[in-house]
Amino acid sequence: MPLPDLLQPQDRADVGVFGGSGFYSLMQGDVEQVSVQTPFGAPSDTLAVGRIGDVRVAFLPRHGPHHRLPPHAINYRANLWAMAQLGVTRIIAPTAAGSLQRHVKPGEFVVCDQFVDRTYGREQTFYDGPRVVHISSADPYCPDLRTRSIEVGRELGIEVHERGTVVVIQGPRFSTRAESRWFSAQGWEVINMTQYPEVVLARELQMCYVNIALITDYDAGLEGEPGILPVTVSEIVDVLNANNERVRRLIELLVPRLGAARTCPCAHSLDNAVVS
Repeated sequence: MPLPDLLQPQDRADVGVFGGSGFYSLMQGDVEQVSVQTPFGAPSDTLAVGRIGDVRVAFLPRHGPHHRLPPHAINYRANLWAMAQLGVTRIIAPTAAGSLQRHVKPGEFVVCDQFVDRTYGREQTFYDGPRVVHISSADPYCPDLRTRSIEVGRELGIEVHERGTVVVIQGPRFSTRAESRWFSAQGWEVINMTQYPEVVLARELQMCYVNIALITDYDAGLEGEPGILPVTVSEIVDVLNANNERVRRLIELLVPRLGAARTCPCAHSLDNAVVS
């Protein structure tokens, strides 16, 4: 089944990286700033296109330069479309995230395998008709990218949780204590504001997608436990500065290990999804 009819991929990049909070640049040296127009409006910023090793990489800070876009105002469709327009077939998507469980600690990474959507009012599909698509979200994250990310993280000595469910809230406010206790009681590990609809839009474009959640804090639901207080922005920034340097190194090692051929099911995600 073809991609949306208006999409004409160029041959300029193979791997895309979305920068999260505090992560606004990736590559040094010979980097081209590319402006991409999409049918869905402008992406968050120009895309920086360069190389990591021999792999062509496109980088885009999802919040725009200097974090000017809050989570609910990000044009997720434009961001993913712009990546696809440049020819990207794999997306590496680190995000700042909070922990909902005591054993998932600030400074650690979680390579998520499931999400729960608690957002509203966000444009969440490329298929608004007349073509109708019911994409499968049973296993929303690329198994190949997840395995490779875990391996590289552990080689670097990072404490990596190899699976976790991220609950995606609307933002930009943080959770109430009651909300956070509810999320924790469900057994979910991670809380974030940007994973949805980003991951599903990638699936609609038949891209491989991995989320690496960089744990910056404990959420409000753990506030009652000794030594754990509600999240603050200053606390997040302190941990982000250390985490972003480590995820940068993870990406630099991960990208050259990705072969040209994709053997995962992501490239066939539209098979049997289109109503005809």
